[in-house]
Amino acid sequence: MEKLKISMPIIVEGKYDKIKLSSFIEGVIIVTDGFSVYGDEDLCRYIRKCAAETGVIILTDSDGAGFRIRGFLKNICKDGRIINVYIPDISGKEKRKEVPSKEGKLGVEGIDIKTLRQAFENAGVFDEAKKSGGITKSDLYLDGLTGRKDSKDRRMKLYKILSLPARTTPNGLLEVLNARFTREEYKELLSRL
Repeated sequence: MEKLKISMPIIVEGKYDKIKLSSFIEGVIIVTDGFSVYGDEDLCRYIRKCAAETGVIILTDSDGAGFRIRGFLKNICKDGRIINVYIPDISGKEKRKEVPSKEGKLGVEGIDIKTLRQAFENAGVFDEAKKSGGITKSDLYLDGLTGRKDSKDRRMKLYKILSLPARTTPNGLLEVLNARFTREEYKELLSRL
């Protein structure tokens, strides 16, 4: 299989995530060593520089820890470009581990390559011209995805269709929608709810 060439550095949590991505991606892969990134000012400086100069791709596990690391990285890169790649919630355990993770979900290292490639595609990594359907927070509200009693249920159905983890925030959803869909495609997608 030919490796995918990705020009933006990809940030992952651990060395096994890097090994997995290196099997099908040619490019710079930065490892945070989990929460160690919080105290590593040199690594944070490097990540900020990459985000400002070329942009970065953040790919973390879909568990609570992964989302905390993702949030931290987004916070330190406020002036840079970030593309978030989300893996779906898949129950299971990695082959090298004796027991499943605390939340019982597969991390990046446990996801099959086809699903990982799809996650990169879903985030718009391979689109030269971002679709940017101009979908706004107001659209999410008007379409019942935020601000209503049943909004969370509607978002969960949409996350399932889009193979997004349940922890995805409405802002994260908005980012994914604008990377993947035109306004017309978004409206068609809503009709499937």
